[in-house]
Amino acid sequence: MDFYKRAAIVCARIPEGKTASYGQIALLCGAPSHARQVGYGLRQGLLGPEVPAHRVVNAAGVLSGAASFETYDMQKLLLEGEGVEVSPREGAGPGWQVDPKRWGWRPSLKEAEELRALFEQMGI
Repeated sequence: MDFYKRAAIVCARIPEGKTASYGQIALLCGAPSHARQVGYGLRQGLLGPEVPAHRVVNAAGVLSGAASFETYDMQKLLLEGEGVEVSPREGAGPGWQVDPKRWGWRPSLKEAEELRALFEQMGI
C-alpha cells in the first residue's frame, strides 16, 4: 500500500465548503489507525501541492494545521473563502474550529467502495 498516494486521492475528493478529519482520511485509505500519518504527509508535502490541506481538521473540528500554512490564519481564511463558518476555539488555548456536524464531509458507502476499487486498480 502506498499510503501517501491514497491519502492524496482521498484529500482531493473533499468537496469545497466541507472538512474532513485526519482519522476519516486514514479510514478511507484503509488504515484507520494512521491519522497521525495523514498529518505528517500533509506537513511534509508528501501528498502533493494540489491537495486542499486547508479542508483537513482534527476530529473535534479544530484547525490544527496552522504551522503548515504560510500564515497562522491562512487555513481559517481559505475555509471562510469557501463559505465554511469558522469560530474561536472552545476550551483551552487560542485557535479556531468548525462544527464537524455542519461542515464535515460525509462520503457515502458507494464513494468509499469506489476509492477502494480505485486503489486496487492503481496497485496502491
